Amino acid sequence: MNKNTIFAWSSFASFIVGLALILLGLLKYIEYAIGFSVIGIGFFVLSWAFHALKGRV
Repeated sequence: MNKNTIFAWSSFASFIVGLALILLGLLKYIEYAIGFSVIGIGFFVLSWAFHALKGRV
């Protein structure tokens, strides 16, 4: 695996974790939905940063 492949997989994995956190907050833990959503959006931002780094590092 080269570094671009690693960035792509880490971007995909962090996107999936962020999506799972948001859905978990909205569907299972309604009273903590704000916290889960904020952390999920943080994972989306991390995913975006990894995707932007792909091919540049």
